[in-house]
Amino acid sequence: MRYLKIGGFALLVVVLAGLEFIIVSDRLAQPAAPDPAILIAKAAKYDVHIVRDNFGVPHVFGHRDVDVAFGFAFAHSEDDFATIQDVALATRGQLAATEGIKAAPTDYVVHLLRVWETIDARYEKDLPADVRAVAEAYADGVNYYAALHPDKVKPGLLPLTGKDIAAGFVFKTPFFYGLDKTLKEVNDPPSATRGPEVGSNGAAVAPSRSADGATRLLVNSHQPYVGPVSWYEAVLQSDEGWHVAGGFFPGTPFMLHGHNEHLGWANTVNAPNLANVYKLTINPANANEYLLDGKWRDFEVSDAALRVKIFGPLIWTVHRPVYYSAQGPVLKTDHGVFAIRYAGMGEVRQMLQYYRLNKANTLSEWRAAMAVQALPSINYIYADEKGNIGYVYNGQFPMRKEGVDWKHVLPGDRSDLIWRGYLPFDKVPQLWNPKSGFVFNSNNTPFQATAPEDDLKPGDFSPTLGIQTDMTNRAYRALENFGTDRAITAAAFRKYKFDIAYSTRSDIAHLIAKIVTIDPGNDADLKRAQDILRHWDRVTNVANRGAALAILTAEPVLHAKAEKEAPIDPLASLQAAIKTLKAHFGRLDPMWGEVNRIRRGKLDLAIDGGPDTYRAVYGAPQPDGTLTAEGGDTFIMFVTWDKAGKLSSESIHQFGSATLDKTSSHYADQTPLFVAMKTKPVLFTRAQLAGHIESDYRPGEKEKAAK
Repeated sequence: MRYLKIGGFALLVVVLAGLEFIIVSDRLAQPAAPDPAILIAKAAKYDVHIVRDNFGVPHVFGHRDVDVAFGFAFAHSEDDFATIQDVALATRGQLAATEGIKAAPTDYVVHLLRVWETIDARYEKDLPADVRAVAEAYADGVNYYAALHPDKVKPGLLPLTGKDIAAGFVFKTPFFYGLDKTLKEVNDPPSATRGPEVGSNGAAVAPSRSADGATRLLVNSHQPYVGPVSWYEAVLQSDEGWHVAGGFFPGTPFMLHGHNEHLGWANTVNAPNLANVYKLTINPANANEYLLDGKWRDFEVSDAALRVKIFGPLIWTVHRPVYYSAQGPVLKTDHGVFAIRYAGMGEVRQMLQYYRLNKANTLSEWRAAMAVQALPSINYIYADEKGNIGYVYNGQFPMRKEGVDWKHVLPGDRSDLIWRGYLPFDKVPQLWNPKSGFVFNSNNTPFQATAPEDDLKPGDFSPTLGIQTDMTNRAYRALENFGTDRAITAAAFRKYKFDIAYSTRSDIAHLIAKIVTIDPGNDADLKRAQDILRHWDRVTNVANRGAALAILTAEPVLHAKAEKEAPIDPLASLQAAIKTLKAHFGRLDPMWGEVNRIRRGKLDLAIDGGPDTYRAVYGAPQPDGTLTAEGGDTFIMFVTWDKAGKLSSESIHQFGSATLDKTSSHYADQTPLFVAMKTKPVLFTRAQLAGHIESDYRPGEKEKAAK
C-alpha cells in the first residue's frame, strides 16, 4: 500500500509538471503584452470631447475624423468593452483561448475563409490612407480604454490595430446573406441548426406621398438584443464633415445605418443566392488531389493552429488542416468533399464604402459610394433632403454562366462553373423615385417594393442572380398600410411602424385556417383551442386572448419550414401549446402580455408584437411558460426632412446606452419608452444638445480624476 501511495504521488507530480510545462510553453510562445504606457501615450495625438446626453447616448466632437474615431471607440468601450474585445478575438481566430472548445469552430472558420491572408495582402493596397487612419484611430481608442482598465482585458487582445477593425468587416459581412448557414448545411445537412430569422424593416416616403410634403425614412433593423451584432447609438461630428447619427455594431467605427444632415438610409437583410457549393472528385490514390478539367490538382493546404482553453490557465494548441481549391475553401465531410465560392471572397474595402456613405452629401455622392461594391449583400432604403427616395437590392452578384441551375450543388470538376467578377452596380436591382412616392423592404422579394405599377420586373433580371421571390407578413402589412394611404401623415407613418397585426395573406393566417378545420373528435381542449383560434383577430396587443395560443402553435411550424428543418406537425404543435398554457396559466387564452415579456435588470414588462409583425418581437421560451424577448425591434429611427428640407429625427433603443453596466441609470432607461412604442429626440446638433447634457469629458479624464 505504501508503494502504491508513493507511486500515485509520483504520478501526480509528473502530471502536474507536465501541465506546468504546457502552460509555461504556451505563454512563452505568445507575443509579449505591450507596455500600457505606450498605449496611453498615443492618446495625446487626439483632441476630442465625449458629451453624454440625458439618455447616456455619446455625442463625440473632434476637429479631425481621426479624433472622432478615437473618442467614439473610447465611449463605446465604456459601455460595451467586453463585446468589443470578444469581436476582436473572434476575428483573429483566437476566441477559443478564452472561451474554450465551444468557440473553436468559429476560430477555424476564420482560417477557412482566409480572413487574415486577405487582410495582410490587401489592407494597405486597397484601403486609402484616410480610411486606414480612421480604423487605426478607433483601435487606439479601444487600446487606451483597455490600458486604463487592465482588469477587464483578456490575454492576447492588446494591441488592437487598424487591421483588426478591417478584419471584422471581412469576417462578418458574408454571414448577413447566410454564408454561415451554407457552411453548416454542407458540413451536416440533416441536423444543420440556425438562429431565428428576425428580419428588418425599412421604408421611405416622398413628399408626393406625405400629407405635409415631408420626406420620411424609417430605420428599423431587427437584431439580437445583445452580442456582436447588437445596435449601439451614437452621434459623431468632426470639423472635417463627418456628422452622422445612427446605429453602430461593437468594433465598428462607421455608422452602419441612420442619417447625416442631408440624407439617410435603412438596411434590411436580403437573401439572393450569393454562394455556390461544388462537390469535388477526389483522387482515390491521393486524398489531397481533386479533379478539374480532366486533371488532378493539388489542394492548397495550410495549418489552423487553434489555441483552446481546457480549464484554468491550461491552453492546448490543436492543429487542423485547412484546404483550398480553385473554387474556394473546402470542407471534407462524411458525405463528400465540397468547395464553396461566395460573394465577398478576397474583399477588404468594406470600410471604404461605409466611410464614403457616411460622408456623402448628395444622392450622386451616395450612389458613387454604393458603386464601390465592397458590401456583398444588404438592402438599402434611401431618402434625402431633396425629396429623393430609393431602394437598392444590393449585392455582389456573381457573373454566372447562363443555362445552369445555380441553386443546387454543382459538379466540382468543371472550371467553366467557377464564376469570376460581379454584376456592375448600375445593373443591380434598384428603384429610384417611383411615381407612387414610397418604397419599402421587409426582407421580401425586391419585386414587391412599391406600388405594382412601379415595381421592378423579374423578366428584366437574369435567373443566375438568384433573386429571392418570397414575401413576409411584414411586407404584406407594408403594402396594406403605406401602400393604401395616399397622404401619409407623421402620425400614420409612426402607426404603421408599430403595426402589430398579421395579414390575411400571411403564413400564420393560412396555417391557423387549416388548423381550425381539423376534426377535434371528443377532445374538449382541442375543440376549445380551435374556437379560440377561429375567433382570433390576428392582432398581438398585450390584452389579446388569442395571440398566445396562435403564436405558440404556429411559430415552431413556420420556423421549421422556413429553415428547411424536419417538418413539425401543426396538430402536435397545437397540442404542445395547449399543454404549456394549461400548465402555466391555467387556461388556453391568457392575455398575450402575460406570456410575451421583455426583461432587463429589475424590469419585467408585457410587450406588444410578435414574430414577423411589423413591431417584431422574438421571444425565448422560459421554464415558467413565458417568452423573454431577445430579438426583433431594437434600435429604431424616424427621420424627417420637412418641406423646406429641415432635418429632425427621433430614436429609441430596447434597453439603453449602458450595454453591460447593470449599475448604470442607462442600463434599461429606454425600455419603458420602447414598450410604450414611444421615441426620444435625436439631438443631432450642438444647439439641440444644449440643456440635455449629462456629462462632458475627454477620454481618460474620469480615470485620472478617480486617481
